Order: sequence, then structure tokens, then C-alpha cells
Amino acid sequence: MLTTYQKAFISALLNQKEMIQCALAKSIVSFFLRKGKGFISYALKGMIFFMPSYKKTLSGGKVSWYVKFYYVDWTGTRQQKKKSGFATKRDADQWERAFLERQAASPDMTFAALVDIYLEDCKSRLKPTTLSQKQYCINHRILPYFKDLPISSITPAQVRKWQNELLEAEYKPGHSKKDEETTPRQYAATYLKTVNAQLSAIFNYAMKFYKLPSNPARLAGSIGKQNSDKVDFWTRKEFDKFMEVVSDKPMSKAAFNILFWTGCRSGELLALTLEDIDFKSKTLRINKSYARLNGEDLIQRPKTEKSTRIITLPDFLLDILREYIAVLYEPQPKERLFNVTKRYLQHEMERGCDFSGVRKIRVHDLRHSHASLLIEMGCSPLLIKERLGHEKIQTTLQTYSHLYPNKQEELAKKLEKFASRKK
Repeated sequence: MLTTYQKAFISALLNQKEMIQCALAKSIVSFFLRKGKGFISYALKGMIFFMPSYKKTLSGGKVSWYVKFYYVDWTGTRQQKKKSGFATKRDADQWERAFLERQAASPDMTFAALVDIYLEDCKSRLKPTTLSQKQYCINHRILPYFKDLPISSITPAQVRKWQNELLEAEYKPGHSKKDEETTPRQYAATYLKTVNAQLSAIFNYAMKFYKLPSNPARLAGSIGKQNSDKVDFWTRKEFDKFMEVVSDKPMSKAAFNILFWTGCRSGELLALTLEDIDFKSKTLRINKSYARLNGEDLIQRPKTEKSTRIITLPDFLLDILREYIAVLYEPQPKERLFNVTKRYLQHEMERGCDFSGVRKIRVHDLRHSHASLLIEMGCSPLLIKERLGHEKIQTTLQTYSHLYPNKQEELAKKLEKFASRKK
């Protein structure tokens, strides 16, 4: 027996001129009700016209499924959509459902469908490497938990449960035999903050464009920390000991000296060309960054607007650069000076540490080493910010604040000495 709601629904469907009428109205109801509330509201708006799935027999007797249906796009134009290559009818129906839910802009769409829209929107707004990192984070840390849930049904309590699982999860880096021998550890607090912020950003997107009433991630509260409790770095003595090993290769000698004495990022180093070095003014221009993604070399804009900068160089570093350029075969002004990837730098870091006995740090920690050196020299936070290319002075202060306590003690001694002078 059909309910009043179902009868009204059937009437709405059968009054659509473009829709092919089914012999049994009840089968129409069952079909749409299986699809969910998002489909029902979508159909009632008069936007679904024809949506069966078809079976196709391929050569060799294999069966493939495809869908073909009409919908109204965001401009109000009637469009036909066809998608083939599904192994089962269920796969075809699920793809169709996700597509139409996206078109409907309904908060009843699944989280996975929302993520597809969100990432598609990000493509034209983010650098390829940033998008790739975002996709990895979502696919491995967020989607496995929320993908099948309608976004409107996700509660702060469910987000809290997901957060607790992340807090308790163990992370083991890499897949090499050496990594497998490493004791598992929990995710870093800064990483947890990043993952949680990513989930919140997805819900904010749904609130702005897909009528989600509230952000459950915001209501659940944050986890992790914005900045690490400490940064790892080398002293000048440790760096010199490391360089005794890797200086046997001209490229490594030049690259690691630039990283330590300028504080530039590894991607900025690998994007450098001959045009970026001004031996007359003793400066290095940073205006691009290198990355390798899916086997392709990419030259992109720097991390932030402030990352575009001019760095002054000491004479000894200019001499090292002249020495390196002299061994290159006919270097061209616009060609990369360091025609390697970040993996080369990492390999050389490991080699240098293994043979020198210096404690291991990341390539990026050479940037922190430079900042530590500048602080020890008494440079102001503003000068350090400009040299490192930080967007805000707060970033510099928050990242390196733990390196300043000794300076406070020195300041107190100076004030004591000044106050004790005879007038």
C-alpha cells in the first residue's frame, strides 16, 4: 500500500514530460527511495529526466555497465550524461547517484561526493604539489572514515571519535626495510592540526556552497598544535663535520652550503638558475620553486608571496658558487643549476650523516639551522623573517621562540651592566 507521501512523489514524477513512464509506478518509488533523500529532492525539482543503467556485452562474453541520463546544469540547460566501463550495475548506479547529488547541491550528498567537488574546485586555485598533498591527506586520513556518510548526518561526536582514533594511531614512515625496524610513533602534533584543519575546510566549503547548516569539525574542537615544541637544527661545528664528507661532490658542496648559509627551501634551491645569481651585487634571487610530481618536473611560484625575495651572500659562498659553475658544461642562463630532485639531497644527507657520525636531521632542518645561526648572531626577528621569506613575523617568532631564552639572559646582563655605570 502506497503512503500519501509516495503517491505525491509518483505524481510529481509522472507529470514530467521528458521522463519515460514506467509500467509500475511503485517500481519508480522503490528506485528513487533506494537512492536516498538527496535523489528524491532532486527529482522533485524536475531535474532528473531519465536514469536507468544499461548492460553491454563485450567481446569474449564480458559484461560492462553504463549509465545515460539527462539533467539540468547550473545554467538551467538540459544536458545528457553518459558514463561507461562499470563492472557491475551497482557501481554504475553509485556513480550516477554521486553525480546527480553534486548537481543537486544537496546537503544529503555523501562525504565522498562532496570531496570530489571540493578537490575539483581546488584544481584551478592551488599549485599541483599543494593539491597533491591535500589529496593524499584526504584520501588516507579522512575519506576512509567519512566517505559513505551523508554530510548532513555527520555529527560533532563522530568527528571527536575520528579525532581520538588519529590521536591514538601509530605512524611508521616509509616502506623500506630500514623503516620497518623503526619503532612506531604517533602522528606529530603539527600534522594532526593540519589534518583536522583539512576536514574543517571541507565542511566550511559545504556550508558556503551546499547549504550545510553547521560545521561539525568546528563544533568538535581542534587537535594538535600550530607549531612544534621545538625545531631540530645543526650547529656550525656539526655542519662543518658533515661537509667534510659530502664536499667530495661539487654539486653537494654547493647545494648544502647554500641551504645552510641562506636558509632557502630545498625547492627554491633546486629551481635556481644562473640568472638568479648576481655576483656584482652579491645577491641571490628567489622567485620560483622546483618539484617533481608524477614523474614530471615542475617549476612553480614560491610557497607564499613573501617567499619571493633577494638574499645577500657572503664572499666565501660566492666563491663556492663560482667554483661549482666552473665545472658545469656550458651552463645556460635559464637552465637549473642543480638538475636533481629532492631525493638526491636526502640521499646525500644520509650519506654525510652516516660517514661523519653527525646526528641525522631533515634537509629542511638546514633552514632552521640558518635561523638558529642568525639568532645566535643577534639578528632581529624582522631581519630573519625577510631572509627566510616568512609571510608573517608571527611565523618567525612562533617557530623559533624557544631559541630566545638565552638571549633574554644576555639582555638582563646588559641592562645590569648599563644600570651599574656611574653617572
